[in-house]
Amino acid sequence: MASAATCSLYLTTSTRYTPCMENAPDLRAALRRYWGYESFRPLQESIVLSLWEGRDACVVMPTGGGKSLCYQLPAALDVQRTAVVVSPLIALMQDQVAQLEQIGIPAGLLNSSLPSNAQSRVMQEARAGRYRLLYLSPERLVRQETFWWLAEVPVSFFVIDEAHCISQWGHEFRPEYRQLRLLRERFPERPIAAFTASATQRVRHDIMAQLGLRDPRKFIASFHRPNLRYVVRQCDASTQPELLLRALRSYPEGNVIVYAPTIKRVEETADFLEGHGIPAVPYHGQMDAATRRRNQERWMSDEVRVLVGTIAFGLGINKAAVRAVIHLALPQSLENYYQEAGRAGRDGQPADCVLLWQKRDLGLLVFFIKEIADPQEQNRAWDRYRDITRFAESESCRHSQICRHFGEKPKWGSCRSCDVCGTRLAWLEEPVAVAPRSRRKRVKLSSSRPAAPAAAQQQFAAAPRALPAPADAGLRDYLRQWRRAAAEEQGVPAFVVLHDTSLDDLCRVQPASLDELRGVYGFGEVKTARYGEAILAALAAYRRGARAGPAAEVKETPGDETLRLLAAGRTLAEIAQIRGRKLETVADMVARLVESGEVEFDPAWVDAEKRASIEAAAARLGRERLKSIKDAVAAEITYGEIRLVLARLARERA
Repeated sequence: MASAATCSLYLTTSTRYTPCMENAPDLRAALRRYWGYESFRPLQESIVLSLWEGRDACVVMPTGGGKSLCYQLPAALDVQRTAVVVSPLIALMQDQVAQLEQIGIPAGLLNSSLPSNAQSRVMQEARAGRYRLLYLSPERLVRQETFWWLAEVPVSFFVIDEAHCISQWGHEFRPEYRQLRLLRERFPERPIAAFTASATQRVRHDIMAQLGLRDPRKFIASFHRPNLRYVVRQCDASTQPELLLRALRSYPEGNVIVYAPTIKRVEETADFLEGHGIPAVPYHGQMDAATRRRNQERWMSDEVRVLVGTIAFGLGINKAAVRAVIHLALPQSLENYYQEAGRAGRDGQPADCVLLWQKRDLGLLVFFIKEIADPQEQNRAWDRYRDITRFAESESCRHSQICRHFGEKPKWGSCRSCDVCGTRLAWLEEPVAVAPRSRRKRVKLSSSRPAAPAAAQQQFAAAPRALPAPADAGLRDYLRQWRRAAAEEQGVPAFVVLHDTSLDDLCRVQPASLDELRGVYGFGEVKTARYGEAILAALAAYRRGARAGPAAEVKETPGDETLRLLAAGRTLAEIAQIRGRKLETVADMVARLVESGEVEFDPAWVDAEKRASIEAAAARLGRERLKSIKDAVAAEITYGEIRLVLARLARERA
């Protein structure tokens, strides 16, 4: 949960609900005891009381608005019953359960990641009412056998997280969510609460209808995030890499998320940044779960500031100090963009949401839309296409466009927080020298220029401002190292042990006793009891002169690592496995090394028959377009093999 500074950013736009305070529990005492927070954010207390009263609810709160606390708190207070939470991602469930256990709230999860004996144990514990919250996937919940044993669980209420997935009009419609209407039929007396971060009026009405909500309380927070600066720039394949480098060099503090449209672009971009001295980790759905989890944890714990991911990254991510979210292509919808960009600035401080799009993005979106077989779904996809292209090309206020899209009527004339209304980013304003095109019109990722000079950045009033630095940066490094060790000892992510906002407040307060520690943001009773003595000991050691250990050695660049592995006789497939990359990504990098003369083409990479076929097609069609060659050769010949052969031809010609 982000710092309390974020509270002022959210305003109620449509709720007439006045909770009944009679017989209500002391919510603020529970908030302090479990979470270590002194006050609620807007809407949270009303939502908690509504669920406590047993009313159905439809809740729409932006990313970072504190949705999870709204159902976790009333569940924690009901010591005899269990709230069942439907959540779409295994990793998200695991994080939620780990964080609840850290603050003393019993929680469990049931999904395919658990072995059968563990699943049986969870079901047994649930029947006994030992959990305050139980997390299930939608696929698991709608099984017939799940309904049978769930009928024996003392359920207090149901929570549907990411509820927009139930609506055919939503941007992430999932058919299995449609079956959740069975909850009303099977458990007619149990309240149902639907939560989402991005739902238009039409989607909200569809959610309530599909779930059969009865006279639901509606809590709709404002979609206006004034601390976010929306900046949209159309670029091309020659200038986008340099703009990305400039951007990342202009954010010295805080984390950055870079969204790329495909898995291949994710891996290439991460390697490109590493090759230019910017540590970055990739994240996509085809990684093995352990690597994906490790990369997310490295980013969450500030080991690496930049994460390059597909849209698979971000759901449920609770990272406060994200200073920028950069998109390298048009998202599939305005809802997607709002949700992804909204992962920036959850601490209430200024943050940039930059969309660097190219005309070819439109063609890619059109291609995917035409692949949709269902006519109605295709029409809805065309609607989303028109919305996102209008947003990118329009000359009207970006904040206003977003609010109106979700049914909110802005009350301002100029937001002063988007490029249309005057926001300028120095790194984006300096002219970009167009790099020479290669023969295949591909981006030469090795081309770069220095970052914009500091003087140029200072001339813009809207240049990014980082969070106030802790009073002692050395102490922050020391406590981060302590946090990492504590997390590894327990086998949980570092952010589960201590959130960034708590760590920063700890550095500012520097408590000398447990009573003082309880005044630090995010330290409730359980967390203080669990870590208090160890934290006080760490602070005392720092005062005596202890410091963080040496940083990890600088990692070799992706290009150097690939060259080393090639020299060691590794095959391309082995290199892909060692480096955690797709084979096509490795082939593409090796092709660039061949073109530059850093490595000789190895005939073993592409057998003679395939090589002859590719060379013949290239001679007939030219080497300008890979797709034309791909269409002309046998289906089993890959793009990677084509790139390697063309690289050899280019090197010979050079």
